[in-house]
Amino acid sequence: MKTVALLYDTSCIYEIVILNYFLKVTGKEMQFVSLDGKEITATEGYRIVPEDRLDSADPKDVELLVIPGGDIEKIDIPEVWKYLKSVKDLGGRIAAICAGVDVVEHAGLLEGIESTHSGEKDVVTSDRITTSRANGYVDFAIEVAKQMELFEDEADLQETIAFWREFRRIE
Repeated sequence: MKTVALLYDTSCIYEIVILNYFLKVTGKEMQFVSLDGKEITATEGYRIVPEDRLDSADPKDVELLVIPGGDIEKIDIPEVWKYLKSVKDLGGRIAAICAGVDVVEHAGLLEGIESTHSGEKDVVTSDRITTSRANGYVDFAIEVAKQMELFEDEADLQETIAFWREFRRIE
């Protein structure tokens, strides 16, 4: 099982970088994809060459699909909605932040569940879907990591919160 991050021109990399760090250091297999497998330019100006096309990642092998915010016009399409539904139907998790949440909503996956679109919370997990507002990127990373059971124990979780959310130096 692997984590797939769907990147596209204007992807806001800062929104997912902490989550990607948590996944990487805990040994999760990650695959960065774009719709066509071609280089993208993130909002921050980074040029990123994805490993492959979105359709190269078999939805049955996707443990987590991550969608960052940005100008979603090119990914807010039926092909992506179908892929999201397949991941969800096959038991995978979806994590979307900022405008990425709109893609999940347009796929019909937020109907009847709590999300950042249905309330005032900055980060919400419901029915294996985590949604977040852009300002919640640290809590988004921590929440998805909790859902993925990446923390060794409660002490590990609390140390992570102290460092990443509260900016406390850990000795």
